[in-house]
Amino acid sequence: MRMTVFGGSGFLGSHICDKLTEAGHIVTIVDLTPSPWLKDDQRMIVGSILDEKVVDEAVRDADMVFNYAGIADIGEANSRPVDTVRINVMGNAQVLEACRKARVERYIFASSLYVYGKSGGFYRCSKQACEIYIENYQAMYNLPYTILRYGSLYGPRADRRNAIERFVYEALTTGVITYYGSPTALREYVHVDDASTATLEIIAPEFANQNIIISGNQPMRVGDLFKMIGEMLGKELVVEYQNDPNSGHYQITPYAFMPKIGRKLAPPLTVDLGQGILRVMEEEHRKLHPEMLEEDGYLVETED
Repeated sequence: MRMTVFGGSGFLGSHICDKLTEAGHIVTIVDLTPSPWLKDDQRMIVGSILDEKVVDEAVRDADMVFNYAGIADIGEANSRPVDTVRINVMGNAQVLEACRKARVERYIFASSLYVYGKSGGFYRCSKQACEIYIENYQAMYNLPYTILRYGSLYGPRADRRNAIERFVYEALTTGVITYYGSPTALREYVHVDDASTATLEIIAPEFANQNIIISGNQPMRVGDLFKMIGEMLGKELVVEYQNDPNSGHYQITPYAFMPKIGRKLAPPLTVDLGQGILRVMEEEHRKLHPEMLEEDGYLVETED
């Protein structure tokens, strides 16, 4: 099938593109910057989700369209509320309209668990608005959709806006982790490979017009996560809890009462959280020490 992925140069989007290509689909990536992970058999369109001509060209021959574009960081969304509306909500509407005109088989949208509750700030507001638009496009124009509500992602290709990536970086460089919440905050971290594997499954017809939850299977309190990172590094970490009520992050659960629920989807085999964090540590260590080479699984410092 012909798949178009908006935001396919990013963290999660690039992994989705990899899975789609590996499954034999024809993939077109649309993003503001060329994908560093672009494969030879993938098509790249550099442009904005707000550019009608770019969007129409990308969607024209697609069977399914995935939207992973937009502002995805809560802190960034809270500091750029108008841009968040413009990029997330208007961008979503622009792609929906192009899909309607092109008679796309299904529109697949990357949402968040934050849509369930009152936390998440302007990021949550934008995702809620997008979901309402998507459901109404299906009701009014019969455009099939699948909404994917992702949990706390981590893994390869994440930048330091990603929570675990930042925690590991701070632990490696200063030994001091700053967290804008309390140690009892509960999270279900999901490795990006597990999330993208589960995403591939929703192409099946039975997932049309469904809201699907994709999160981890190992709930963990943030304080225990920091202890795990410290034990892996073999040192005592200092954790500074800011517990900022305006940070937008939830404490125990993102859920509040909402009339429409989602089904949870998880692959049968998942990456163990400890092993996943260990891989993040190895990647961060390589970034911090580019002079070291890997030999037989060990990092060795090169001699001048």
